[in-house]
Amino acid sequence: MRHRVYLVPGFFGFANLGDLAYFGHVRDELRRAFAARGAALEVHAVVTWPTASLRRRAARLLETIGETVQAGDIVHVIGHSSGGLDARLALTPAVSLPTGADVEAVAARVRSLVTVATPHRGTPVAAFFAGLMGQKALQVLSLATMYVLRFGRLPLGAVLRLGAAFAWLDGQVGVNSLLLDQLFEQLLGDFSRDRRDAIARLLADVERDRALLPQLAPEAMDVFDALVRERAGLRRACVVTQASPPGVISQLGVGLDPSAHATHLVYQGLYRIAAQGQADLAGRADEGQRDALRRGLGALPGPEANDGVVPTWSQLDGEVLAAVRADHLDVLGHYRDPQAVPPRYDWLTTGSGFDTPTFRRVWDVVAGFLVSEQPSGAGDSPPGPSTPR
Repeated sequence: MRHRVYLVPGFFGFANLGDLAYFGHVRDELRRAFAARGAALEVHAVVTWPTASLRRRAARLLETIGETVQAGDIVHVIGHSSGGLDARLALTPAVSLPTGADVEAVAARVRSLVTVATPHRGTPVAAFFAGLMGQKALQVLSLATMYVLRFGRLPLGAVLRLGAAFAWLDGQVGVNSLLLDQLFEQLLGDFSRDRRDAIARLLADVERDRALLPQLAPEAMDVFDALVRERAGLRRACVVTQASPPGVISQLGVGLDPSAHATHLVYQGLYRIAAQGQADLAGRADEGQRDALRRGLGALPGPEANDGVVPTWSQLDGEVLAAVRADHLDVLGHYRDPQAVPPRYDWLTTGSGFDTPTFRRVWDVVAGFLVSEQPSGAGDSPPGPSTPR
């Protein structure tokens, strides 16, 4: 028997930008972990619309499964960030989606769903980015992320503009529009023509359909969570992330690198936006989930805890496979490790302390859950940097 895993990216996912592989490190780690268990594996990264509505994205997931699954395959879905919501909607019984695929037949093939840093109860960051200036800020931040993952670091001129453009993000007073425009043009100009064309197509998709961001706001997700139902027999689990809160200690830990200081400033603003209005989420967790958070994080998260994008308590759905100190992209393998082959680069400087051994343990636990017939147990949350030091 062969396991077939479908990886669903979050909003602004760049799974379709060539060697900028959103799930590249995860794919490699899953292959290693499945091979160690003697299990055959095929992995698919779902190419979807970056900010389209959840219904369109869910439909694309089912179409991808229907086009590639074969008789006898054991099917699993892993969704990162809003990709986990795509999967939950796609697997809801009797859901109505804009597709000609046989929704029920395809959904019935899926054995397991693992959501990773997914905003099951929404995120205030989405509400910020849904605004006119927020949309421009998100484009620049996404392009800067692609740049760092491609080239390793931002050029000094871009660093200065990035810091100035987001100087007021912390208080949500506003973002400097002119500096955002200048920064966008500077970063885009350093890519090859083919890559610029691919990014232009990505942004054109965003312009055509930007329904996703308001759907991820906590108020909208409250309705989503009330309507989306569990599919009988589907094994559900999650990976939960919590980044270090920004402050004097994290600022001192950045060191003298001006690029790290600029991205830490952006992280500081995003963290504080994500920390707002989430005080009631902890009450929705069951005791098994709470125990897993205690084991993985060393203590229950505070109401403000988040990974720089999604509140930590918002990420709970089903069994907690791992609870780790990580920012929103660390857990995908996008953290700083210049000694790795190929080198790995951080999207923002957050001081999470996430490292390669923790990354491997997280995805080994996920692989173990997918391969097993029964849930692996919340006690498998990996040790090490996930425990406060």
